[in-house]
Amino acid sequence: MEPLSWTGAWGVWLNPLLGLAVAGLVAASLLSVALSLLSAPVRRQSLPDGTLAARDGLHGMADMAGRAFLWLTALVLALYLLLPFALPYGALGIVGELSRRLLPVWIALGATFGLSIVFKRRLGLYGKLFDSTIGMAGFALVVFWVFTAIFAGLFDMIATHDPLTALSGMKNKVPGTPLAMGDDGVYPHYLLGGDNLARDVFSRMVHGSWIVVQIAPLATIFAFLVGITLGLPAGFYAGRLDTVLSFLANLILAFPVILLFYLLVTPEMVQTGVPAYMAMVLFLFPIAFFAVLLNARLSPRPVLRLVVLAALFILGGWLYLSMVSQDGTPVDFWPDALDLFDVPGGILVVFVSVVFVNAPTVFRIVRGLTMDIKTRDYVAAAQTRGESPWYIMLWEILPNARGPLIVDFCLRIGYTTILLGTLGFFGLGLPPDSPDWGSTINLGRRLLSIYPHAAMVPALALLSLVLGLNLLADGLREESLKD
Repeated sequence: MEPLSWTGAWGVWLNPLLGLAVAGLVAASLLSVALSLLSAPVRRQSLPDGTLAARDGLHGMADMAGRAFLWLTALVLALYLLLPFALPYGALGIVGELSRRLLPVWIALGATFGLSIVFKRRLGLYGKLFDSTIGMAGFALVVFWVFTAIFAGLFDMIATHDPLTALSGMKNKVPGTPLAMGDDGVYPHYLLGGDNLARDVFSRMVHGSWIVVQIAPLATIFAFLVGITLGLPAGFYAGRLDTVLSFLANLILAFPVILLFYLLVTPEMVQTGVPAYMAMVLFLFPIAFFAVLLNARLSPRPVLRLVVLAALFILGGWLYLSMVSQDGTPVDFWPDALDLFDVPGGILVVFVSVVFVNAPTVFRIVRGLTMDIKTRDYVAAAQTRGESPWYIMLWEILPNARGPLIVDFCLRIGYTTILLGTLGFFGLGLPPDSPDWGSTINLGRRLLSIYPHAAMVPALALLSLVLGLNLLADGLREESLKD
């Protein structure tokens, strides 16, 4: 089996075309910027149907050239992604085979964008996201990694090899290297090379995305539930309650975040059982939040409220006991026959640490928003109607604070992703052989000057996901300001 080049035989035709398209796009953009600086701006006239007329002269030519080269670039990139499905194995090199392996992701991504654009006027703030170029770019990057994680972690449809298995003769091999001992039924190449333990870098990258998608969004959601549950009454009632809760939040925030993470996930701290006891407290907040939320909403219907709350406490309590009771920890009291799942010890410690560190910041944001919104007229109207304080907080104030909270949620997932990578890089929290991106970067950095692919691949994956989350937050902020 021959090694794969990056773009194969077809790259001889596509690579120059892509270079021409990108160079033309850059040149047209620079020309447009130069014209705007050197000459008076050309105002666009509105047509009778409400659209804008094209600009005349050099400005118009620069705009037209930019659009043409942009479409040409998109067309060539589409050929890189689509041609491999009509060509034999390896005809478009590593790029083509990566695209072939990611086929489920392309289908899911296309379906998501297609349905979202068709029904965007019915989807509220999410639909408005597709009116923002920055928001769409960020959403595409985030959803790409979400679908990659799901298809790799749950369905095992993307990875070419076992991420934990080393194959003989593949240590530190460059991208596109064929297997030293090819067997029938085994994928014939390491598409993105091998690491210093002869494991497939591509397979470890896609499985590492599953670890990020499991921890970062869920931990951020839990942190928001804790921060919202405490921040609403602190901002609404103020007084001594606000003083005490604000003091505790500031006390936690006084520690440097990285130091606090290191303190919580060190083996010595885990052996004391402190993270397990913290999980018992923090995991109660989601149940409390939804119980108060539903109780305030269903108070005029006591029978339905009783049924709903009973179901919430039974199901929520069962999930809670299954999460906090873990074998081999000081908190191990729930019978195995009733245990729905067992969270790996390393993931539970990292999860609890993320929630504990992020919750105080969310608390301060929610508290500030509540203190501002509670002075609005519609809050006074709800008080005049005789609504309960928790109803006003959860059904009047919280919905009107959703814009800043959604933006902060996206940004906080990015921060959490970086923190997870940092913990993995220093070997804290997760198992040593974990394919998470931080651990993979740490293993690859030792030979970075000789074999950069082992560290660069997960580093670029981490960069692209965080960039997507930041762009998504910018798009959401831009659209929420228009409400």
